[in-house]
Amino acid sequence: MEEQLVIEETVGRVGVITLNRPRQMNALNDALMDALGDALLRFDADERIGAIVLTGNARAFAAGADIAAMARWSCMDVFRSDFITRNWETIRRVRKPVIAAVAGVALGGGCELALACDIVIAAENATFGLPEIKLAMMPGAGGTQRLPRAIGKAKAMDMCLSARTLNAAEAERSGLVSRVVPADALRDESMALAATIAGYSLPALMAIKESVNRAYEASLSEGVLFERRQLHARFASEDAREGMAAFLEKRQPVLRHR
Repeated sequence: MEEQLVIEETVGRVGVITLNRPRQMNALNDALMDALGDALLRFDADERIGAIVLTGNARAFAAGADIAAMARWSCMDVFRSDFITRNWETIRRVRKPVIAAVAGVALGGGCELALACDIVIAAENATFGLPEIKLAMMPGAGGTQRLPRAIGKAKAMDMCLSARTLNAAEAERSGLVSRVVPADALRDESMALAATIAGYSLPALMAIKESVNRAYEASLSEGVLFERRQLHARFASEDAREGMAAFLEKRQPVLRHR
């Protein structure tokens, strides 16, 4: 029977994607990243979904790229196949909030996948690292770019150059993760957060996500201008008018995600 590489689940307005290569500790190969990208885009296009949770299992969020699949590739192989860009970066096209729920190891590509999510919730047993230097390789799915933006240059250099790993507590102190929870509460905490987020106006959530991401890629003045235009656009939103009216009338808003 063909292995189901990702498991999709819908809980209310939350879409859940579980990486499912347990024997390989969810090592990331092309087939898995294709399946993950397809699942992400399906949930992103589904009007019934307001937020997405991406998770693994108790031992591993993802142990990194599948070295067995990569070991014999040549430079021309990866160039012609557009390695990483073709399918690993599908997550960048997702406009809805994506929450990484991380237990166990998140190493190499697994750490980079978590970094590409919007919020990272870590179980107390989670471990983060970019150990590619041990193989005379380097991070290539955004690790050298997103990690310094998340935790600063010095600590990012330490992790990339020495293969140092961070436990969940240090990852939280460093800004790599937003919160740490007991391992047995990871799913419940992640789902509760996702449900809270998904309960808000989807167009507003998408505008906020786009604005925060713009902070990484623009000057302050350009970022503020982008934010201002997004704010102005909220005044054309049915949900914003309903939200303000409900506030004044001291009632819960009835959102239509428009």
